[in-house]
Amino acid sequence: MIRERTSYDEALGFAAEKALDFLRGLDRRPVAATVNEDALRERLDRPLPDAGMDPQRAVARLVDDVDGGLLGSQSGRFFAWVIGGSLPSALAADWLTAVWGQNAALYATGPAAAMIEEVVGRWLVSLLPVRASSSFAFVTGSQAAHATCLAAARHSLLAERGWDVEMRGLREAPELRVVVNERRHASIDRAVRLLGMGRASIVPLEPGSGGTMDPRSLEAELGRRPGIATIVALQAGDINTGTFDDFRTLVPIAKRHGAWVHVDGAFGLWAGASPSYRHLTAGVQSAHSWAADGHKWLNVPFDCAYAFVAFPQAHRAAFSIEAPYIAGHARARDEIDWNPEWSRRARGFATYAALLELGRSGVARMVERSCLNARDIVAGIAALPGAEALWQPVLNQGLVRFIDVRPGATQADHDRRTEEVVRAINATGEAFFSTTTWRGMRAMRVSVVNWQTSETDVERTVAAVRNALAS
Repeated sequence: MIRERTSYDEALGFAAEKALDFLRGLDRRPVAATVNEDALRERLDRPLPDAGMDPQRAVARLVDDVDGGLLGSQSGRFFAWVIGGSLPSALAADWLTAVWGQNAALYATGPAAAMIEEVVGRWLVSLLPVRASSSFAFVTGSQAAHATCLAAARHSLLAERGWDVEMRGLREAPELRVVVNERRHASIDRAVRLLGMGRASIVPLEPGSGGTMDPRSLEAELGRRPGIATIVALQAGDINTGTFDDFRTLVPIAKRHGAWVHVDGAFGLWAGASPSYRHLTAGVQSAHSWAADGHKWLNVPFDCAYAFVAFPQAHRAAFSIEAPYIAGHARARDEIDWNPEWSRRARGFATYAALLELGRSGVARMVERSCLNARDIVAGIAALPGAEALWQPVLNQGLVRFIDVRPGATQADHDRRTEEVVRAINATGEAFFSTTTWRGMRAMRVSVVNWQTSETDVERTVAAVRNALAS
């Protein structure tokens, strides 16, 4: 049944009311989900009804059915993964993005969406430590940003060897090699697979003492098989420790061997927007491509990330397409020339609003406040009996673990204790963490990127850990 247009009023009004209730209740609501998969499946897994229902009733049914199954990732006490919240302006702009319904594929299909993406892309290039001449793409997340950047790299490296990969594909193409740190983020591997280069093309290097890529290992690997088309993937912000590769040393080594340097800067690239943490990114601008998430430290809603490429010609060649029904524009930027998607959400609106709300100084303050909160949380937990810090944050990521104090306790006992305490913390609803393995030890990761995290949230979090240890 087709509804009258006025049916928007009740459905959207009801949704807005429920959305505000959710946001206003973040401080009171448990950060963890309160129902399990069985309860969710029982509510949701029903046969599709033959008859439809009133729009407001459908939204009400949705709200009821997911109740208790939502993580409080918008909360200032969510530290499990590198997930930001949503700035008020960005959230409002995201709502309007859905209402406006623009297809951000071409200027013709969404003139304002295209123009705002063109402008905001230039803002980001000026804000982040990438080359001033870089092209850009607005994509879903760093996974897609890696694929976008590596597609440009693949084009450039193979074109240098006389191979048109867009025309001829990879069969019988010159060999490609992707040199990575053993501790890279797995999204790099998926990007390599998606682009048809295969996992066999990945060459993992054992990290140096700080967990970052070892320059001597890189030099040795690149010299071992000279002339191979090579991508070197570096890290701006390790997922566990927040550490940065030594770009000033590694990038020149890679360039000397003719390699393309790509930087995974999902959250760490934002350090370049802060005068206090900019030094961590020294030398990163000399790379060839960079990935950064907006839904992490810029605190815009999912899904939003950015790919930057130092060579716009290679970037465009990897994605541009022509067809009789594509109404290209001679004077405006058509997004389809730079993105792996065709029909796509107009992500520029939320980014535009967020950057207007924050300004350059606001982005810097948000980064710096997150880093301070991360240090305070790690220090506060480490001071508790039965806890210790494994990694003090150099940026916004820290690691702690919980000790089995029984005489003769083994590493396995400490690992078990860490898992138990993290589950107990999450069960309180006061804070939410996740575990990881670091240097063979189970640890609780502390990740702070949410603009809402306050000193009060830090105090509540440390108190929740104290109570969990005492239980």
